[in-house]
Amino acid sequence: MALRFSITYNQIVVNEDIPRLAPPWREKIRSAIESRLTMEPELYGKPLRRSLKGYRKLRVGDYRIVFRIESTSVKILAILHRSVVYKVMDKRK
Repeated sequence: MALRFSITYNQIVVNEDIPRLAPPWREKIRSAIESRLTMEPELYGKPLRRSLKGYRKLRVGDYRIVFRIESTSVKILAILHRSVVYKVMDKRK
């Protein structure tokens, strides 16, 4: 039986990132989080390097979900377009 992870969102993600997403992308990203990150986040999330070491990313089309695994919880820190996500993450850490 697989360990089920709980998902927590950073307040900035809830207030800024999710409302800016177009409705079709919002649904695709929600589906990816529910199906992949709740079951095996270390399998689907690729580790980040350099200044973002310790964080992982999940690619959904042109969007990136940046998260950190904390015991049985996955904390989502950003859901942004790939062109800006890493610039913004340096400020959010």
